[in-house]
Amino acid sequence: MISCNRVGHESDPSGHSSGIQFWGNSFIAGPQGEFLAQANNIDEQILVVEVDQKRSENVRRIWPFLRDRRIDHYSDLTKIYRD
Repeated sequence: MISCNRVGHESDPSGHSSGIQFWGNSFIAGPQGEFLAQANNIDEQILVVEVDQKRSENVRRIWPFLRDRRIDHYSDLTKIYRD
């Protein structure tokens, strides 16, 4: 999984507030949720990771998450509120 977030400060062009500070801390996680790389919350960074596709496939085989999903409950995802 790859999760990205920008860093730095962006001023409010309307001048109504001081703007927004972005948190950064982008990361790349492996197939079991372990951090493979993580950026900080200050600098722009480029993260590069070599993905072990064989390991990812092995994890998918021993942890068949998609096999056990409950697709009969997916209809609630299109609703604003659950009834």
